[in-house]
Amino acid sequence: MPDTLIKVDLAQSPYANEMVHNRWHPDIPMACWVKPGDDFVLETYDWTGGFIKNNDSADDVRDIDLSIVHFLSGPVGVKGAEPGDLLVVDLLDVGAKPESLWGFNGFFSKKNGGGFLTDHFPLAQKSIWDFHGLYTSSRHVPGVNFAGLIHPGLIGCLPDKKMLAEWNRREIEFIATEPDRVPPLANPPFAATAHMGKLGGAAKAAAAAEGARTVPPREHGGNCDIKDLSRGSKIYFPVYVDGAGLSVGDLHFSQGDGEITFCGAIEMAGWVHMKVDLIKGGMAKYGIRNPIFKPSPITPNYNDWLIFEGISVDEQGRQHYLDVHVAYRQACLNAIEYLTKFGYTRAQAYAILGTAPVQGHISGVVDIPNACATLWLPTQIFDFDIRPSASGPVKHITSTDDIPMSPDVV
Repeated sequence: MPDTLIKVDLAQSPYANEMVHNRWHPDIPMACWVKPGDDFVLETYDWTGGFIKNNDSADDVRDIDLSIVHFLSGPVGVKGAEPGDLLVVDLLDVGAKPESLWGFNGFFSKKNGGGFLTDHFPLAQKSIWDFHGLYTSSRHVPGVNFAGLIHPGLIGCLPDKKMLAEWNRREIEFIATEPDRVPPLANPPFAATAHMGKLGGAAKAAAAAEGARTVPPREHGGNCDIKDLSRGSKIYFPVYVDGAGLSVGDLHFSQGDGEITFCGAIEMAGWVHMKVDLIKGGMAKYGIRNPIFKPSPITPNYNDWLIFEGISVDEQGRQHYLDVHVAYRQACLNAIEYLTKFGYTRAQAYAILGTAPVQGHISGVVDIPNACATLWLPTQIFDFDIRPSASGPVKHITSTDDIPMSPDVV
């Protein structure tokens, strides 16, 4: 059995675990070291460090301080890794911690993070999903049952000081273009809730003041939320610091493309079994500035889809020029409206699109002025037939219960 190099106690605050961090900074010490060719296991908290509970209230989703996230296991140092190399990571297996066979999906309040469809779902809501081996179902979203494709939403290597400074420069300048926006355009460094692993004292304070938040994907990988980056995947990461500094977290049991609910997959605590290797000088050899990967050979075997189109004309009828963000939003809204005809509330339909293995595609970006995006909804995840027919839709979901919602507190 491979060694478990990082362990997490779900009853313990992640701030008490020095093998965990929640910012990106090159001064964070390596939590442990491995050699090229080694395989090992890392345990992880859910991305909130256990703040979200298995209950029927969305108050925790409403009240969470999002400056605490994400809690990542690492950094793992790889002996011999140098800037300019490629770190090759094989995800051999991923799973849930046996004492925590459940996960959560949530919509953040617009006042606290928002999400892809925050103007349509401005209040905090949460659904709980139970794991049954490969499958999951929810007491809050009846009528669906599907196989998970477990994956880390967040994985990447430490930046060097030059890259960190560039991240902070461009994001802080971007925030300044609309400083009062709700939700904000980006998240600047915030020292008060930074957890810098083994780093302490004055060095910790200095690094915490400039450590990059973990919310967005960047050149090093990070929070990309790619659902096909599951067991059997192989990832090639650019290396920017000696030792590479690989960290991982934000595990998802399942997710739809785009993670459109923001707290947007089925979030869970778990473990990752991985193997590492090096390609010396690989960044220059292959012209790589962002990670590349080979997807998992194991995917849920769904092969019957309803495909919803969206174009770059927004809800108010405004024309946008080849805007795939607007087009995908319209595809999602079209799918949500369709599912309500079978008895789902809009919130339940939104949760399905965020958790089930839906596919999102950019289908056209050349036919001015409208980009076309599509959302592929697998029909086999439902307990009933959702395909259109001459007889019209039947409301199979008749419960008056909905996903728990919590009002904003002024």
